Amino acid sequence: MTSGDRAVSTPIASSPQPGLRLRQICLVAPALEPVVGDLAAIFGLEVCHRDPNVARYGLENALLPIDSILLEVVAPVQEDTAAGRFLARSGGRGGYMAIFACRDPAERKRNAEQLGVRVAHEIDRPPYHGVQLHPRDCRGAFIEFNTTAGSDNIFGPYPPAGPDWTRSIRREVTRSLSGVEMQSPDPASLAAHWGRLLSVAPRAAHDGSWEIALVNATFRFTLGPREAMTGLDLEVADPAAVFEVARRRGYAVGPRSFAIGGVDLRLAGR
Repeated sequence: MTSGDRAVSTPIASSPQPGLRLRQICLVAPALEPVVGDLAAIFGLEVCHRDPNVARYGLENALLPIDSILLEVVAPVQEDTAAGRFLARSGGRGGYMAIFACRDPAERKRNAEQLGVRVAHEIDRPPYHGVQLHPRDCRGAFIEFNTTAGSDNIFGPYPPAGPDWTRSIRREVTRSLSGVEMQSPDPASLAAHWGRLLSVAPRAAHDGSWEIALVNATFRFTLGPREAMTGLDLEVADPAAVFEVARRRGYAVGPRSFAIGGVDLRLAGR
């Protein structure tokens, strides 16, 4: 049996679970600027919050909403932080964490532990409850599951993004964050592992990659030299205009993408 056969035969749900959605992507950078300023200027985004609570981890951050998904950038402000060590290990790749909203983080925690995946950190600050899994056990990036009590609306309260995060949503330039690329020397194995953690079965794509489809985004697992979160797919109103702004700010633009914050940003019109 091949690794691909193992991926599709995993006994998990074959469709996205109701209530499980991508809530947030976190990038780690050596410093917030110029990454945050460039993301805002190029993609027409606005910072909604800077969370003072991350200082306890030796970090500073900024969050920018892309419709209902938050794009966060964190940067170390002291020596020997987990984020700084991750950045050193990743060879400069900045895809740090994938954060998922779910109904019951405690159930997700139990599932992870049954799979031999350690819990790195648990945050219980009502109405918010989050469970972060160990990045080395997740492979490629941190995974966090969280919920906010009494907030079934995807545009409802979400404490990590501040009290008024929806006021900072801007849709004129960027419409959505629709996909995440994960690379691995064995994409089928990584897809199967994340599938078990997310309780969503991977499916084979026509180009040899693997995909995990959620209700609001798709994770794509492709061949690469190491396990890492390497790219984001963004739906924009006018890709040519976005590329032109990126060029003016000094970025080397390819046919469909350019790199910022340690990840490749691929654009599609809508």
